[in-house]
Amino acid sequence: MHLEKILQSQGFGSRKQCRSLIENGKVKVNDTPCSDPKANFSTDHLEFSVVGKAWQYREKVYIAMNKPTGFECSHNPQHHHSVFSLLPPQLIERGVQCVGRLDQDTTGLLLLTDDGAYLHALTHPRRHVPKRYRMTTHEPVTDTQIAQLEAGVELIGEKELLRAYQCQLEDSQTLSFTIHQGIYHQVKRMIAAVGNHVVALHREQIGQFELVDIAEGQWVYLNNEQQQLAKLDSP
Repeated sequence: MHLEKILQSQGFGSRKQCRSLIENGKVKVNDTPCSDPKANFSTDHLEFSVVGKAWQYREKVYIAMNKPTGFECSHNPQHHHSVFSLLPPQLIERGVQCVGRLDQDTTGLLLLTDDGAYLHALTHPRRHVPKRYRMTTHEPVTDTQIAQLEAGVELIGEKELLRAYQCQLEDSQTLSFTIHQGIYHQVKRMIAAVGNHVVALHREQIGQFELVDIAEGQWVYLNNEQQQLAKLDSP
């Protein structure tokens, strides 16, 4: 692939902008300067740098972020910062999107990708990819409330009962459970339906991929194994 096309595919701007970067000596491929925009390179394991910053060629990107509170999952946020402001502009340029959304006051695992098929596989209503949340409630959680959540609660506008799976009470006001949908404000509405109220909400797992070793506000690229874990049902 021509070097200028490689840079364009990785989010470094238009073909003209990428050509200018190369011709002005801003690009190295495998630590070797290259000023020919038409130079051909294999993209397999290709590493390059632009203005001194190292990059690895990725045909598609798959990202896990530990979303902080106060950020909206939107390119056009209305009242808070955008989660996309936490990413390099090159990733935004290549069209990275959130795989589902978290409310601005919800923290935890957020996946992002520019692979439309992967996004569809994780978000299509028929897929029922499990998502695990940990929440703090306003009032102590009772055994009755847990039983109601496990049996399924009715929410306005929804045709079926929505159940909580694998409920675990860490202390009187800290509850974890898994859901298999992703409807609007689902966890908060389920807790409200049993007579309680969520005051803090954190997503800790999607599929079999758990949020570990990613600091709040930080993100990492997912490898092939991690990408597949996020698509799997709970063991």
